[in-house]
Amino acid sequence: MTITGIYSPTLIRHPVTYSHVEFDIEARVRWTDLRSLSFTYLLKGDISSIRIPRLRTPRRADRLWEHSCFEAFIGEVGKPEYYEFNLSPSREWAAYAFRGYREGGPVDDDELDPNISVRLGAGRLDLIALISLNRLPILHPGSNLRLGLSAVIEDIGGRLSYWALKHPPGKPDFHHPDAFALEITLPRQTTQKRLK
Repeated sequence: MTITGIYSPTLIRHPVTYSHVEFDIEARVRWTDLRSLSFTYLLKGDISSIRIPRLRTPRRADRLWEHSCFEAFIGEVGKPEYYEFNLSPSREWAAYAFRGYREGGPVDDDELDPNISVRLGAGRLDLIALISLNRLPILHPGSNLRLGLSAVIEDIGGRLSYWALKHPPGKPDFHHPDAFALEITLPRQTTQKRLK
């Protein structure tokens, strides 16, 4: 599925992961003039039954997927390389680079900070992250990107449920090529004034 403008899909819970909590997760992707992708995750439902990490000073952290966390996978169509961003409601984050399916590791670059903002309201959690593509060398202007959007949600009993645009057969696997279910074409040029 190729997108232009803003795309707002709903994430689907993996059929074999348990969740007694009824809620919806919508993801929004938008290209910005600053050669960045804006990712917004809207979780709506009984927020009181979910473990939401407490707010912290934004920083890189590992193993965020062990608790409630939103994720964005970004690669180029037809190429095996991709990036993974973990975006926690705590405002902690992590970035990983892969040469192929699960072949890679953490990216040690604080400049990748996705500037996470979080809003909590009655029956709603919004997380917004801005990922600068200038810091991702495998992506080029005019490229067709393949995106995987996903979430891990921890309930108050400590059980995890896994959500994605599309799930491959078998256990939850956000790295599987089938999970990269969204395509977007990057503009060939951006406004020079905005890049200074």
